[in-house]
Amino acid sequence: MTPLATRLPASLALAGVSLIMAPLLPGLYWALGPGLASPVWQALWADGQWPQAFQATLVSALLGTLLACAITVMLASASYPGPRWQGLQRRLPLLLSLPHAAFAVGLLFLLAPSGWLARPLAHLLAWSSPPTVVTVQDPWGLSLALALAIKESWFLTWVLAAVLGEQTVARQLVVARSLGYNRAQTWRLVLWPQVIPRLGWPLAAVLAYSLSVVDMAMILGPGTPPTLAVLAWHWLIDPAPELQARGAAASLVLLLLLVVLAALAWGGWQLAQRWRPTPNGRRRPASGPVWPWSMPLVGVGYAVLLVLGVWSVAEHWFFPALWPEALTLDHWRHADWAPFQTTLWLALASSLSGLLLVLLWLEWGPQRLNAVLYLPLVLPALPLVAAQYAVLLHTQLDATPTALVWSHLLWVLPYMLLTLVGAYRAFDPRLMTSARALGCSRLQACWRVKWPVLLRPILAAWAVGLAVSVAQYLPTVFAGGGRFVTVTTEAVALSAGGHRQVLATQALLQMVLPLAAFALATLLPRWLGQHRQGVR
Repeated sequence: MTPLATRLPASLALAGVSLIMAPLLPGLYWALGPGLASPVWQALWADGQWPQAFQATLVSALLGTLLACAITVMLASASYPGPRWQGLQRRLPLLLSLPHAAFAVGLLFLLAPSGWLARPLAHLLAWSSPPTVVTVQDPWGLSLALALAIKESWFLTWVLAAVLGEQTVARQLVVARSLGYNRAQTWRLVLWPQVIPRLGWPLAAVLAYSLSVVDMAMILGPGTPPTLAVLAWHWLIDPAPELQARGAAASLVLLLLLVVLAALAWGGWQLAQRWRPTPNGRRRPASGPVWPWSMPLVGVGYAVLLVLGVWSVAEHWFFPALWPEALTLDHWRHADWAPFQTTLWLALASSLSGLLLVLLWLEWGPQRLNAVLYLPLVLPALPLVAAQYAVLLHTQLDATPTALVWSHLLWVLPYMLLTLVGAYRAFDPRLMTSARALGCSRLQACWRVKWPVLLRPILAAWAVGLAVSVAQYLPTVFAGGGRFVTVTTEAVALSAGGHRQVLATQALLQMVLPLAAFALATLLPRWLGQHRQGVR
């Protein structure tokens, strides 16, 4: 292989990643620089919405992250290993394909004062109208925290499944159980002290997303004042320079809040490790039947899908009726498919270009820089989106299809890398050595041997990237300049209105593409590998 052919893929990998990441440095200066002035901070502290917005952000982000972690811990401790854990893994792709905004809409239809869960109570208590005792303001952001806890617990469970699938963890579980320790002791004394540090970065990603989430916060509240992320977003898109500077300062607060909370979590874990009890040899009898924690968690996901499906075909459905008066497909026939078409080409362009970059990076890129690519996952999205928008304004590329794809790649690329890097490292290098010995170049060996063997994880990474692109709200709004409407932006916009049937239709359209991608990633390798065990 010629030196040029050797350096070209590596140069393409570095150039592609640099094109996505490097412009953020000047962009952060342009976007957040005005927020460093002391008068801006004084105006932020004096704003009447600031205390309540900061409180709602802190409560919803912390409570949502802690609950998501607790749910994941209970799921694994009660179900792994066993048929319930395997069943949960089979259902995770469907749950993960449900975008955040669509899940928030479905949860709103369930938990609202006129929602599906309140209607049976209305019949029991003879309510003729939705209860006024239930407040829709939710100043603490508890509804948002609940939605984040459920949705992010699916993501943490998916990450945990990969960690628990490693042979070292499985062997330690077998050894501890063979020594007579029951399930609770095994997890508390042996497994969790080793597994939880491996979940540090995913937990940081969950916390960063919870701090800066905008679409779910706009759907579930709180409303007046909103969370700090929503407030900062309103300020950043305001034409007044002083309000834009205040939005930049609020974005810096989100960034500082993430650093402080992450430092406190790390310090708390270090203290907990010092006081962690060591095994004293006492075996406890096996506990009784374990509560199937996966049933309510999966049940919420199915209930969200069901209520969205019913509302999308409901003709009239007045409170407190448990079922619509009639069902119709008119909402689907007259649905606006333009947002779906925009989402389709945008998700395909982002995921396919991201997949090409990830394959080039994993094969020829410097792996020591992987941590840099993961930064968008563990940083609040709002400052990064503001930096992207500042770059696009300075280059006059805003509101173009190229800008839209570029803005999505900042999150599509690291999620795809995170999905694929484990399988790529576990690939047997002897197969590549044999292919090279038979005269194949490195690229030919990848194309004919390595990538076909890794077809299943490659397609899984592509499906994850497509789902991430579909769910993007802030990058679409900023980089698109309001000229590109996707199913996500349309669902968030419709959530402020009262036409639930149209809203449910757009929310379901959100999950069509991710669900199709996950189904393709599951079925295509099975079909192609019918007679090839290594590919299957």
